[in-house]
Amino acid sequence: MDGSAQRTLLITLTGRDRPGVTSRLFTTLTRFPVTVADVEQVVIRGRLILGVLITYEKGTDVGQIWTAAEQVATDLEMEIELSTGKVTSMPRRRGRLHVTVFGAPLKPAAMAGISGRIAANGANIDRIERLAQNPVTCIEMDVSGADPEGLRAALATEAFEQQVDVAVQHAGLHRRAKRLIVMDVDSTLIQGEVIELLAEHAGCLDEVAKVTEAAMRGELDFEGSLRERVALLAGLDASAIDEVRSKIQLAAGARTLVRTLKRLDYKFAIVSGGFTQVTDGLADELGIDYSSANTLEVSDGKLTGKVVGPVIDRAGKAKALEQFAREAGVPISQTVAIGDGANDLDMLQAAGLGIAYNAKPVVRQAADTAVNVPYLDTILFLLGISREEVEAADAADAATPPA
Repeated sequence: MDGSAQRTLLITLTGRDRPGVTSRLFTTLTRFPVTVADVEQVVIRGRLILGVLITYEKGTDVGQIWTAAEQVATDLEMEIELSTGKVTSMPRRRGRLHVTVFGAPLKPAAMAGISGRIAANGANIDRIERLAQNPVTCIEMDVSGADPEGLRAALATEAFEQQVDVAVQHAGLHRRAKRLIVMDVDSTLIQGEVIELLAEHAGCLDEVAKVTEAAMRGELDFEGSLRERVALLAGLDASAIDEVRSKIQLAAGARTLVRTLKRLDYKFAIVSGGFTQVTDGLADELGIDYSSANTLEVSDGKLTGKVVGPVIDRAGKAKALEQFAREAGVPISQTVAIGDGANDLDMLQAAGLGIAYNAKPVVRQAADTAVNVPYLDTILFLLGISREEVEAADAADAATPPA
């Protein structure tokens, strides 16, 4: 077929959404010698926008197609816009990316600033989709023609100015292939730091909290700081561990994150500079596949102020990620690591996607992307999973009677 002899007709219908609009338009088009080249449809607050691009041979009576399409719009009480053109070969743009924007709230100024930065980097927004609107608004844009690192740096600056989160990821199959999630525990999967809760029982909270904060900022060697803090717990009755474990609160959205990804056959792991006396129970409770953490030494029912075996530190977390990936049969490129402190840096950088979650500045700067809203399940949006899909899956499970 000679492409130079072809022309295009773009039909855009706008109006109240209802069943059968798309079917009605395509049924009408079956009467004509045309080919469907592209279709886009979106519904916003009950209002439908449907765009259909068709091609036809030179010499076709396009007037009849035009009249028939206008009659569909009249019958459906919708607005219609039609425009003709020539078939042109559009070169594939380089650098296809997903740009994900989180805001609570998300204001027009933020979208203006972000879209402006995209344009200033010579890129084009090809598609925009809302992934969530509660408790945060999440908008995802498909962007082409951008240098990933340059755009990521520009959008990070804009995100800081607008007080929103922006993530930039490569598009395509690479994004959908991540099948192992490895997550930090303290101040990520759970709220707060276990060692500080234990220190509260031991009466040394202020001293331990200062060391913890400095270690998480990367100002202190993690292993040395951990041993220093654990030493302050010497003599504490081991029953305090049970009390702390019973009071631990999961991060908002943690159960939703794990439940949803397990539905999709993801493997899930936790790796912690904290303690197995707590993480083992969390792994059992949530159905987590792999777990690695330090172990507090207990003698005669009391903490000795020491840990058993090698410390899980910054390098240890990265090694754990590699080990979990081998056990799961998943390439490192198909892993996602989530953490908040300096001891998570090696793990975040080793993973296929490293996410800084409510993290210290040094971690946000080094990670692939950062999320700074207090809802762990927003990680799902970075994987292209919408809030509506999560809620639909939960509803389907609730409606299914137990076996």
